[in-house]
Amino acid sequence: MITRRVQLLILLAVGMIAPKGAFAADTQVAVAANFTEPAKAIAVAFKAATGDTATLSFGASGQFYAQMSHGAPFEVFLSADADRPQAAERDGLGAPGTRFTYAVGRLVLYSKTPGLVDGAGAVLKSDRFAKLSIADPAAAPYGAAAVQTMQKLGVYDALKAKIVTGGSIAQAYQFVDSGAADLGFVALSQVINVPGGSRWTVPAADHAPIEQQAILLKIGKDNPAAKAFLAFLKGPQAVAIIKKYGYEVR
Repeated sequence: MITRRVQLLILLAVGMIAPKGAFAADTQVAVAANFTEPAKAIAVAFKAATGDTATLSFGASGQFYAQMSHGAPFEVFLSADADRPQAAERDGLGAPGTRFTYAVGRLVLYSKTPGLVDGAGAVLKSDRFAKLSIADPAAAPYGAAAVQTMQKLGVYDALKAKIVTGGSIAQAYQFVDSGAADLGFVALSQVINVPGGSRWTVPAADHAPIEQQAILLKIGKDNPAAKAFLAFLKGPQAVAIIKKYGYEVR
Protein backbone atom coordinates (compact mmCIF):
# COMPACT_ATOMS: atom_id res chain seq x y z
CA MET A 1 0.00 0.00 0.00
CA ILE A 2 1.39 3.37 -0.99
CA THR A 3 1.55 5.80 1.91
CA ARG A 4 0.60 9.48 1.59
CA ARG A 5 4.28 10.40 1.95
CA VAL A 6 5.26 8.13 -0.95
CA GLN A 7 2.45 9.59 -3.09
CA LEU A 8 3.74 13.09 -2.41
CA LEU A 9 7.29 12.09 -3.34
CA ILE A 10 6.03 10.58 -6.60
CA LEU A 11 4.14 13.77 -7.46
CA LEU A 12 7.20 15.87 -6.71
CA ALA A 13 9.38 13.63 -8.88
CA VAL A 14 6.94 13.86 -11.79
CA GLY A 15 6.93 17.63 -11.46
CA MET A 16 10.72 17.75 -11.53
CA ILE A 17 10.98 15.72 -14.73
CA ALA A 18 7.95 17.21 -16.50
CA PRO A 19 8.94 18.79 -19.81
CA LYS A 20 8.94 22.54 -20.22
CA GLY A 21 5.47 23.77 -21.07
CA ALA A 22 3.71 20.80 -19.45
CA PHE A 23 2.01 23.23 -17.09
CA ALA A 24 1.96 26.16 -19.49
CA ALA A 25 -0.94 28.58 -19.27
CA ASP A 26 -2.69 30.99 -21.60
CA THR A 27 -3.79 34.60 -21.26
CA GLN A 28 -6.22 36.61 -23.38
CA VAL A 29 -4.79 39.99 -24.39
CA ALA A 30 -6.63 42.90 -26.02
CA VAL A 31 -4.12 44.88 -28.10
CA ALA A 32 -4.51 48.29 -29.73
CA ALA A 33 -4.29 47.86 -33.50
CA ASN A 34 -1.22 50.10 -33.88
CA PHE A 35 0.74 47.64 -31.73
CA THR A 36 -0.11 44.57 -33.83
CA GLU A 37 3.33 43.67 -35.18
CA PRO A 38 5.38 44.31 -32.03
CA ALA A 39 2.76 42.47 -29.95
CA LYS A 40 3.05 39.42 -32.20
CA ALA A 41 6.84 39.43 -31.84
CA ILE A 42 6.60 39.90 -28.06
CA ALA A 43 4.13 37.02 -27.77
CA VAL A 44 6.55 34.72 -29.60
CA ALA A 45 9.42 35.76 -27.32
CA PHE A 46 7.16 35.38 -24.26
CA LYS A 47 6.25 31.82 -25.18
CA ALA A 48 9.87 30.92 -25.85
CA ALA A 49 10.93 32.31 -22.47
CA THR A 50 8.07 31.02 -20.30
CA GLY A 51 6.17 28.33 -22.17
CA ASP A 52 2.99 30.36 -21.65
CA THR A 53 0.85 31.61 -24.53
CA ALA A 54 -0.54 35.11 -25.03
CA THR A 55 -3.61 34.92 -27.27
CA LEU A 56 -3.87 38.31 -28.95
CA SER A 57 -6.92 40.19 -30.23
CA PHE A 58 -6.45 43.44 -32.17
CA GLY A 59 -8.72 46.45 -32.53
CA ALA A 60 -9.48 50.03 -31.53
CA SER A 61 -8.94 50.87 -27.88
CA GLY A 62 -12.37 52.44 -27.50
CA GLN A 63 -14.10 49.42 -28.97
CA PHE A 64 -12.19 47.12 -26.63
CA TYR A 65 -13.17 49.21 -23.63
CA ALA A 66 -16.83 48.96 -24.59
CA GLN A 67 -16.50 45.19 -24.97
CA MET A 68 -14.75 44.83 -21.61
CA SER A 69 -17.46 46.93 -19.96
CA HIS A 70 -19.95 44.34 -21.20
CA GLY A 71 -18.02 41.33 -19.91
CA ALA A 72 -15.57 40.44 -22.69
CA PRO A 73 -13.13 37.90 -21.17
CA PHE A 74 -9.88 39.79 -21.74
CA GLU A 75 -7.30 39.50 -18.97
CA VAL A 76 -4.73 42.06 -20.15
CA PHE A 77 -5.39 45.34 -21.98
CA LEU A 78 -2.71 47.08 -24.08
CA SER A 79 -4.36 50.36 -24.97
CA ALA A 80 -3.23 53.04 -27.41
CA ASP A 81 -3.82 55.68 -24.77
CA ALA A 82 -3.71 56.29 -21.03
CA ASP A 83 -7.33 57.38 -20.65
CA ARG A 84 -8.97 53.99 -21.04
CA PRO A 85 -6.64 52.05 -18.70
CA GLN A 86 -7.19 54.85 -16.17
CA ALA A 87 -10.93 54.45 -16.66
CA ALA A 88 -10.62 50.67 -16.27
CA GLU A 89 -8.88 51.20 -12.95
CA ARG A 90 -11.43 53.81 -11.85
CA ASP A 91 -14.46 51.77 -12.95
CA GLY A 92 -13.34 48.57 -11.26
CA LEU A 93 -12.44 46.67 -14.43
CA GLY A 94 -8.69 46.81 -13.84
CA ALA A 95 -6.58 45.44 -11.01
CA PRO A 96 -5.34 48.39 -8.90
CA GLY A 97 -1.65 49.19 -9.10
CA THR A 98 -0.98 47.29 -12.33
CA ARG A 99 -1.25 50.13 -14.86
CA PHE A 100 1.92 51.39 -16.58
CA THR A 101 3.11 53.04 -19.80
CA TYR A 102 4.61 50.45 -22.13
CA ALA A 103 5.20 52.67 -25.19
CA VAL A 104 4.83 56.19 -26.57
CA GLY A 105 3.64 56.19 -30.16
CA ARG A 106 4.42 58.41 -33.14
CA LEU A 107 2.00 59.55 -35.83
CA VAL A 108 2.95 59.51 -39.52
CA LEU A 109 1.32 60.97 -42.63
CA TYR A 110 1.94 58.25 -45.23
CA SER A 111 1.30 57.63 -48.91
CA LYS A 112 2.27 54.79 -51.22
CA THR A 113 2.95 57.43 -53.88
CA PRO A 114 6.59 58.58 -53.89
CA GLY A 115 6.93 62.35 -53.55
CA LEU A 116 3.32 63.02 -52.60
CA VAL A 117 3.98 63.59 -48.88
CA ASP A 118 6.68 66.16 -48.19
CA GLY A 119 8.82 66.50 -45.10
CA ALA A 120 6.63 69.14 -43.47
CA GLY A 121 3.10 67.96 -44.25
CA ALA A 122 2.47 70.87 -46.64
CA VAL A 123 0.63 68.47 -48.97
CA LEU A 124 -2.34 68.81 -46.61
CA LYS A 125 -2.77 72.39 -47.84
CA SER A 126 -2.69 71.36 -51.50
CA ASP A 127 -5.21 69.90 -53.94
CA ARG A 128 -2.95 66.98 -54.88
CA PHE A 129 -5.12 64.30 -53.28
CA ALA A 130 -8.76 63.24 -53.16
CA LYS A 131 -9.00 61.09 -50.02
CA LEU A 132 -7.25 61.18 -46.65
CA SER A 133 -7.69 58.31 -44.18
CA ILE A 134 -7.66 58.53 -40.40
CA ALA A 135 -8.75 56.22 -37.60
CA ASP A 136 -12.01 56.98 -35.82
CA PRO A 137 -11.01 59.75 -33.38
CA ALA A 138 -13.71 58.66 -30.91
CA ALA A 139 -12.34 55.11 -30.65
CA ALA A 140 -8.68 55.31 -31.64
CA PRO A 141 -6.12 57.68 -30.04
CA TYR A 142 -4.15 57.88 -33.29
CA GLY A 143 -7.29 59.21 -34.96
CA ALA A 144 -7.66 61.84 -32.24
CA ALA A 145 -4.00 62.79 -32.74
CA ALA A 146 -4.59 63.12 -36.50
CA VAL A 147 -7.47 65.54 -35.91
CA GLN A 148 -5.39 67.55 -33.44
CA THR A 149 -2.56 67.77 -35.98
CA MET A 150 -4.84 69.01 -38.74
CA GLN A 151 -6.40 71.55 -36.39
CA LYS A 152 -2.97 72.84 -35.42
CA LEU A 153 -2.08 73.21 -39.10
CA GLY A 154 -5.37 75.01 -39.71
CA VAL A 155 -6.55 72.57 -42.37
CA TYR A 156 -9.11 70.37 -40.60
CA ASP A 157 -12.24 72.21 -41.69
CA ALA A 158 -11.04 72.38 -45.30
CA LEU A 159 -10.23 68.65 -45.34
CA LYS A 160 -13.39 67.27 -43.72
CA ALA A 161 -14.96 66.37 -47.08
CA LYS A 162 -11.87 64.38 -48.07
CA ILE A 163 -11.53 62.33 -44.86
CA VAL A 164 -12.39 58.62 -44.86
CA THR A 165 -12.55 57.11 -41.38
CA GLY A 166 -11.44 53.62 -40.41
CA GLY A 167 -12.74 51.83 -37.35
CA SER A 168 -9.15 51.38 -36.16
CA ILE A 169 -5.67 52.50 -37.15
CA ALA A 170 -5.29 49.15 -38.93
CA GLN A 171 -8.21 50.01 -41.22
CA ALA A 172 -6.89 53.54 -41.73
CA TYR A 173 -3.64 52.02 -43.01
CA GLN A 174 -5.54 49.49 -45.13
CA PHE A 175 -7.32 52.34 -46.93
CA VAL A 176 -3.95 53.78 -47.95
CA ASP A 177 -2.39 50.44 -48.77
CA SER A 178 -5.32 49.43 -50.99
CA GLY A 179 -5.44 52.77 -52.79
CA ALA A 180 -8.86 53.71 -51.37
CA ALA A 181 -7.15 56.78 -49.92
CA ASP A 182 -4.25 58.71 -51.44
CA LEU A 183 -2.62 59.25 -48.07
CA GLY A 184 -3.43 58.79 -44.41
CA PHE A 185 -2.42 59.34 -40.82
CA VAL A 186 -1.08 56.03 -39.50
CA ALA A 187 1.19 54.75 -36.75
CA LEU A 188 4.94 54.83 -37.36
CA SER A 189 5.08 51.16 -36.35
CA GLN A 190 2.87 50.26 -39.32
CA VAL A 191 5.20 51.72 -41.94
CA ILE A 192 8.63 51.64 -40.32
CA ASN A 193 9.52 48.49 -42.29
CA VAL A 194 7.56 49.38 -45.43
CA PRO A 195 9.86 50.46 -48.28
CA GLY A 196 9.09 53.23 -50.74
CA GLY A 197 6.23 55.66 -50.73
CA SER A 198 6.49 59.01 -48.99
CA ARG A 199 5.93 60.04 -45.39
CA TRP A 200 6.09 62.76 -42.78
CA THR A 201 6.66 61.91 -39.14
CA VAL A 202 4.43 64.38 -37.32
CA PRO A 203 6.26 66.37 -34.64
CA ALA A 204 5.24 65.14 -31.19
CA ALA A 205 4.36 68.73 -30.24
CA ASP A 206 1.59 68.85 -32.86
CA HIS A 207 -0.76 66.63 -30.85
CA ALA A 208 -1.29 65.27 -27.35
CA PRO A 209 1.26 62.57 -26.42
CA ILE A 210 0.22 59.10 -27.56
CA GLU A 211 1.05 57.50 -24.22
CA GLN A 212 0.10 53.84 -24.48
CA GLN A 213 -0.68 52.12 -21.20
CA ALA A 214 -1.23 48.52 -20.17
CA ILE A 215 -3.28 47.17 -17.28
CA LEU A 216 -4.09 43.79 -15.75
CA LEU A 217 -7.84 43.33 -15.81
CA LYS A 218 -9.62 41.90 -12.79
CA ILE A 219 -10.68 38.85 -14.78
CA GLY A 220 -6.99 37.95 -15.09
CA LYS A 221 -5.83 38.79 -11.56
CA ASP A 222 -5.63 35.10 -10.59
CA ASN A 223 -3.99 33.96 -13.84
CA PRO A 224 -0.20 33.69 -13.45
CA ALA A 225 0.22 33.85 -17.24
CA ALA A 226 -1.50 37.25 -17.39
CA LYS A 227 0.77 38.63 -14.68
CA ALA A 228 3.82 37.06 -16.33
CA PHE A 229 2.98 38.64 -19.68
CA LEU A 230 2.83 42.13 -18.18
CA ALA A 231 6.11 41.53 -16.36
CA PHE A 232 7.67 40.35 -19.63
CA LEU A 233 6.37 43.48 -21.38
CA LYS A 234 8.55 45.56 -19.05
CA GLY A 235 11.64 43.42 -19.60
CA PRO A 236 14.62 43.93 -21.93
CA GLN A 237 13.47 41.55 -24.69
CA ALA A 238 10.11 43.25 -25.06
CA VAL A 239 11.58 46.75 -24.75
CA ALA A 240 14.03 46.01 -27.57
CA ILE A 241 11.14 44.90 -29.80
CA ILE A 242 9.07 47.96 -28.90
CA LYS A 243 11.93 50.32 -29.79
CA LYS A 244 12.57 48.45 -33.04
CA TYR A 245 9.09 49.45 -34.21
CA GLY A 246 9.67 53.16 -33.62
CA TYR A 247 8.11 53.59 -30.20
CA GLU A 248 9.69 55.43 -27.32
CA VAL A 249 9.95 53.69 -23.96
CA ARG A 250 9.97 55.75 -20.76
